[in-house]
Amino acid sequence: MRRLLFVSILHDIQQVNEYFIQTCDATGALGLSGVQKMTAALWILQYGVPADAVDKYIRIDESTAISALNFFTRSIVATYEAIYLRSPNKANVARLLQEGEQCGFPGMSSLFAELTRERAPTANYTINNHAYTMGYYLADGIYPCWAMIVKTISQHQGAKRQLFARMHEACRKDVERAFRVLQA
Repeated sequence: MRRLLFVSILHDIQQVNEYFIQTCDATGALGLSGVQKMTAALWILQYGVPADAVDKYIRIDESTAISALNFFTRSIVATYEAIYLRSPNKANVARLLQEGEQCGFPGMSSLFAELTRERAPTANYTINNHAYTMGYYLADGIYPCWAMIVKTISQHQGAKRQLFARMHEACRKDVERAFRVLQA
C-alpha cells in the first residue's frame, strides 16, 4: 500500500475511532501508535496470519492485535460504507463502462449497457433438464441482485453448495486473470 493511502486511511479512521490515536498510560509512557495498530490489522487481513504472529513483526501482543483488527474493520465500515461498501447504482455502472472504453475495452459497453436496463443477451442452454434463455454473469457480492448476475454462495452448507461456491470462484478468478493479462 502506498504511504499516502495508508496515512489517509489512518487519518479517516482516527476521526471515527479514538482507539487509533496514540495516548499515554497512567505512568506517562506512550502507548501504541495508530500506525502500529493499523499495520497489525492490515498484516492479519493481508497475509491471513494468526494474531500472535504479528508480535514478531510489530511488537504487539495477541489480544491487542485482535482488538486492533476488530476496531479497524468496524472503523473502515463506519468511515467508508456510504461511499465504497455499497452496491453499484446505474450511474456507477455507466461510469465503469466509460472507464472501460478509455482503457481499451470498447466492446464491453454494448454488452453491459443492456445490464444497466436489467436485461441480458439471449442465450439458450439446458442444465439438469431445465431450459434457460437468458445469459448470466459470475460476480462477487458487490453487484446488484439482478437475475442475470450469479453471486457466490456465502454460506456453504452442504456438499452441493460447497462445490458450487468452489467452482464459481475458480471460474471468476480465471476471468479476472484473463482481463489482467489483456490489460497488461
